[in-house]
Amino acid sequence: MATAIAPLAFLTSTGTTAPKPPQASSLPKPQIPILQSKPPLSSTAPISIAATAIAVAAILSTATPSLADTGAAFNVYYGTAASAANYGGLGGNANKKDTAEYIYDVPEGWKERLVSKVEKGTNGTDSEFYNPKKRSEKEYLTFLAGIRQLGPKDVILNNLALSDVNLQDQIASAESFLAEEKKDENGQVYYVYEIDGAGTHSLISVTCAKNKLYAHFVNAPTPEWNRDQDMLRHVHDSFKTVGSY
Repeated sequence: MATAIAPLAFLTSTGTTAPKPPQASSLPKPQIPILQSKPPLSSTAPISIAATAIAVAAILSTATPSLADTGAAFNVYYGTAASAANYGGLGGNANKKDTAEYIYDVPEGWKERLVSKVEKGTNGTDSEFYNPKKRSEKEYLTFLAGIRQLGPKDVILNNLALSDVNLQDQIASAESFLAEEKKDENGQVYYVYEIDGAGTHSLISVTCAKNKLYAHFVNAPTPEWNRDQDMLRHVHDSFKTVGSY
């Protein structure tokens, strides 16, 4: 069930529709460009059609890989959500699979940022990956111990913002906001937030397990969001807790 949380305003459309000519079709305008056909050629027409088909196929074959092919485009990260006292300060993914408490997909080529012991102890950041071409395009996970179940959606988000100044600013300047409650195949509840802020877009997934609250963030500046939206949504959807609950 999707709910809007006041006082954040929803983004509204201010565009206008050009008047229809008399007796024009009421069908909506196409959302994709239509290729203009070339003037017919006499003896070379079949060759031109075949060449065009080959060119289109080549363009499609070099487009962004399908998200269904996750093996080539993503790597699975296994997070342990270890406390600051037990944190060894080592990055990487070695020997984590058997003790992982959560997982999420990392886009191929993204880099891991080493989280300091102090940072882990103050705001609960457990892991973070970023696009080396644009460091502000990133995903990270924070956790809070001692929380058995989720509270109201607005309360949960406000509590997360207490230790995240950037999230506070984004909420305050949000142009649109969405909050949903979802359940996975095991019946575990996840709160899902989408915030379209001033210059930044965020996807947040929050859940409780093992007496902890886990929050997975996917952030991107607007240009990168417009370019990578499908990939970033896949990363967002890939987060889940694992093991016993």
